[in-house]
Amino acid sequence: MSSHAGRASSTTSDITDPSLAAAGEGRIAWAETQMPILRQIRERFAQEKPLKGIKIAASLHVTAETANLVRTLTAGGAQVALCASNPLSTQDDTAAALAGDAEVHARAGEDADTYYRHIDAVLDTKPRLTIDDGADLVGVLHGQRTDLLEGILGGTEETTTGIIRLRALEAQGKLAFPVIAVAESVTGRQLDHTYGTGQSTLDGILRATNILIAGQRVVVVGYGACGRGVASRARGLGAHVIVCEVDELRALEALMDGYDVMPALEAAREGDVFITVTGDRDVISREHFELMRDGAIVANAGHFDVEISKPDLNALTKERHEVRPLVAQHRLEDGRRIHLLADGRVVNLAAGEGHPGAVMDVDFAGEALCIEHLVKNAKGLDARVHRVPEEIDREVARLKLESLGVEIDTLTEEQRTYLHSWEQGT
Repeated sequence: MSSHAGRASSTTSDITDPSLAAAGEGRIAWAETQMPILRQIRERFAQEKPLKGIKIAASLHVTAETANLVRTLTAGGAQVALCASNPLSTQDDTAAALAGDAEVHARAGEDADTYYRHIDAVLDTKPRLTIDDGADLVGVLHGQRTDLLEGILGGTEETTTGIIRLRALEAQGKLAFPVIAVAESVTGRQLDHTYGTGQSTLDGILRATNILIAGQRVVVVGYGACGRGVASRARGLGAHVIVCEVDELRALEALMDGYDVMPALEAAREGDVFITVTGDRDVISREHFELMRDGAIVANAGHFDVEISKPDLNALTKERHEVRPLVAQHRLEDGRRIHLLADGRVVNLAAGEGHPGAVMDVDFAGEALCIEHLVKNAKGLDARVHRVPEEIDREVARLKLESLGVEIDTLTEEQRTYLHSWEQGT
């Protein structure tokens, strides 16, 4: 655990209840036991101080795993200001504990005005680097806070939805600084997207509903890396899984993986549980709600709450009430009931705790190393979206295998030469 030397004053933070700090420390300590890679990096950072004097603004899910990343960055000498990247994902006890190490602006369930006030608060620290999960910091910097752009060295992005927004900025020639797409790292796609999202999405749905997944017809809308994980975990729990896609290659992959593949309007008639994980808006809308069975459950595992059209559902609703925490029952004019989980927000965090520490260990280890890379190299990087350097991806994978006690083979010189030659054939 961090010694918390040079603790920040919590008076600059905006959190729900400082007295929750002790509970938050326990939660953070538990997560740290599952994050040995980040702990190694933190120990090196504490000795070398590669981030000394660097101000970092971070918009992330304020969880125990994030707390361990923030403490790694502060161990390296950084000054961190943190706000939430989703109004429903903040753990108030974690925020209280972390307010001793960083400036924290996050409250569970905060409204939209408070959410953007908190973004402004962390940007008021005049950061040199940004860490985003959804590109909200970058969006505000390029929209309302352009006066701060000149001082930004670079940034990182934690989620695919944010990378889509960043690439749109880049395509318009408006992205003002380099951003590393941490979400597209090889280790991130494998562990975070597939295994992390797969497990935590089903966990969030089960916590909210306590339904039996076995025997349910689960419709997964979107078969990217996250959708593959959700489909796999749903099938592992005994569900009959249906996949909906707009991409021919992904649809073919889902079919070859053994799932039924059909248009969403057909699946709307078949499904019991619907999970969106596309990064796009209105993938479940009025025409789908009109076809769903009585008792259908609808959840979103994408970053923003736009994948399920809440306005369309509300327009069809005669009566709405909470039947369980985070389960809103919408009774339609014809008497059918549709249950929306977590107000359509990212269900694995809004109804659960998000990815396990072992997943975020890999993700945040890459994040910390990318921040170190930007401090050293940002001035030589173009203002565009950059891939994670291969050497960082490989170092994270090496450290993960080492932490698990797994050894692998190495090539002999003869094998290495053969793989780089053209002379040897039949």
